[in-house]
Amino acid sequence: MRWKTEENYWQQDMRNRDRLLVIVKGLGGVGILAYLFYHSWIGYAALLPLLFLYYRTWKKEYAKRRKEKFQKQFKEALQSLRTVLNVGYSIENAIREVKKEMTTLYGEDALITKEFSYLVRQLEMNIPVEQAWKTFADRVEMSEVTHFVTILSTIKRSGGDMIAVLRQTIETICMKLEVQQEIYTIIVAKQMEFRIMSAIPMGIIVYLKMSFPEFLSVLYQELVGKVVMTVCLLIYFAAYQWGKKILEIEV
Repeated sequence: MRWKTEENYWQQDMRNRDRLLVIVKGLGGVGILAYLFYHSWIGYAALLPLLFLYYRTWKKEYAKRRKEKFQKQFKEALQSLRTVLNVGYSIENAIREVKKEMTTLYGEDALITKEFSYLVRQLEMNIPVEQAWKTFADRVEMSEVTHFVTILSTIKRSGGDMIAVLRQTIETICMKLEVQQEIYTIIVAKQMEFRIMSAIPMGIIVYLKMSFPEFLSVLYQELVGKVVMTVCLLIYFAAYQWGKKILEIEV
């Protein structure tokens, strides 16, 4: 059973267990913030709206991770397709062979395997190969797939050495995907550094609470102190969002 929400292609396989887990994590995160900045249940209730922001952000990051994973799988599929074409297979039979290899590499449940299985079913229904790929491109909305489909459709219409052109096209797309993966690796490293830096202010507050509890008690009990902590939380939140925005690089 799936929750009925508007989801894009990369979010369609979300499980209820994943959703519940992220909600629990969000509630825990809100609890930590409330404890550190307000030390009260009222503060916890006031910060609960952050849970919705956290859930929405998680959905976007989930879709991004799924797309990055699919790009790696698609690169492997294209490289396999190029190898099979070099052997002398037709494009239709090459797709069938790639489907078998993707099943071996990633299993039946992998998104790339499902897509190539659907391609094979369309070919078995005598749907033209370029139309089957066009349907694939419309679903995933990836520029690399669209580029491949455009080249394939053009060759089918104009004629020429289709295998040679496809091999060159695949090589170009694979090089692009490889560069993207290298950039993703750098971004992930920077994101890890950002998470560590984001945890430092929390660590400082924990240290002060443990070492100088009487110093922070004024901030939790007096109205002025609560205002100060609220301002600090807003500054922290703004800085965190700004940092995330900087690291959200579209490749």
